[in-house]
Amino acid sequence: MSKHVTHWIDGGPWTGSAERRGDIYDPATGALTGSVDFASVREVDDAVAAAAAAFPAWRATSLAKRVTVLFNFRELINARRDELASILVSEHGKVHADALGEVARGIEVVEFACGIQQLLKGGFTDQASTGVEVYELQQPLGPVAIISPFNFPAMVPMWFFPIAIATGNTVVLKPSEKDPSAANWIAALWKEAGLPDGVFNVVHGDKVAVDRILEHPDVKAVSFVGSTPIARYVYENGTRYGKRVQALGGAKNHMLVLPDADLDLAADSAVNAGFGAAGERCMAVSVLVALDPIGDELVAKIVDRMGKLRVGPGCSAASEMGPLVTGVHRDKVTSYLDAGVEAGATLVVDGRRHPVDSLAETGVDTANGFWLGPTLFDHVGREMPIYTDEIFGPVLSVVRAKSYEEALELVNSNPYGNGTAIFTNDGGAAAKFRNEVEVGMVGINVPIPVPVAYYSFGGWKASLFGDSHAYGTQGVHFYTRTKAVTQRWLDPSHGGINLGFPTNG
Repeated sequence: MSKHVTHWIDGGPWTGSAERRGDIYDPATGALTGSVDFASVREVDDAVAAAAAAFPAWRATSLAKRVTVLFNFRELINARRDELASILVSEHGKVHADALGEVARGIEVVEFACGIQQLLKGGFTDQASTGVEVYELQQPLGPVAIISPFNFPAMVPMWFFPIAIATGNTVVLKPSEKDPSAANWIAALWKEAGLPDGVFNVVHGDKVAVDRILEHPDVKAVSFVGSTPIARYVYENGTRYGKRVQALGGAKNHMLVLPDADLDLAADSAVNAGFGAAGERCMAVSVLVALDPIGDELVAKIVDRMGKLRVGPGCSAASEMGPLVTGVHRDKVTSYLDAGVEAGATLVVDGRRHPVDSLAETGVDTANGFWLGPTLFDHVGREMPIYTDEIFGPVLSVVRAKSYEEALELVNSNPYGNGTAIFTNDGGAAAKFRNEVEVGMVGINVPIPVPVAYYSFGGWKASLFGDSHAYGTQGVHFYTRTKAVTQRWLDPSHGGINLGFPTNG
């Protein structure tokens, strides 16, 4: 065990001694690789104090200078994306190609935030009344907090902090304690990019840190991604202390396949969306709804593809799917396999039997890793735990439906409303589904409809607490507040003569 991860406060690593620590594992081997300091109330207070002290100067920094720092950060992370991806592989377990994709989607939001000047242009009305002008300002909130999950240690924080920083706020990030190193790597990159000390801080830990963030009077807003029970907890407690909160929760994403769909495309998409990142995605397809009479044929095509998947450590170029993040989580997901059989579903593919590439094939001893291969259930009922619960692993459930109306009712009656998809070649059917489905993000022949950075990410129902989705224009609105100004000038003012070319700065 050689790695030690500590907090990043006011421009550098914390130098204190932690009372509590957590363990860091390599999911592919099961080996203990390091430890992470857990913050007490004092460390959270220190990080928030650093953010509060840095806020006045950062708020007063011109947009031109802020964007220069953002561009610097974008160039640095682009040049070193492989390094960040390797960190994700070593602590989360996802394969390297998937980790690179995570970094790329996060960079999209950085690039979006580089256009913040255009996004902060307010409205202006001349002569609203005689000699009166009215306009709006969008101003930052102050110190804001981000509480992010284990499944996307880089991308999810990058959904939030580029926009928060670009709009003039300062940030305290609390990443998952399961894979904490990416947050510190990002903090050091911000410093290299020229971000002033205190504008971006990182505290590690558990519920102690979360609760202090939620109650701290100087934290003005909280962005959260995680399970629905914790999202509800964050929203209720954060708002109770007067904070602006966006809390994105869990999901049970349905993929509806109509009889006219391209079944090969649908099978490919179901495997990609169901088992990518070992199913540890809030946008993973966990339920496939097959309309009669295509169920048997579609299941057969999926089974054929599942059998060819290479499961192994993320550092191996041959691996297509890696391990789960921890042994505890692996065991929880595995328990659903027995529960599904007991409830009467058909276990078509048992992931416990899927081969894992060995030491001889990869150079990595995978014998004690947190492995579970891709798993498929058929004839799943809507009252079964494998259908009702967010499993968050490589388990795909097939539900049979006799009609479009039955399938739509199944999706709309689900308490979650994060993402959904329909596969069809019928434009009218797609448009009908798009309009009638009660879900926040919809894909048409696209299995994981995560919006690009200039739109906004977020679900409906129990998948979102708060009014604002992540990133895009809603992200800009979340991290700013509007001030309306009404003014009248009785006498014109005159400036001196200056023939120099005007510049920003």
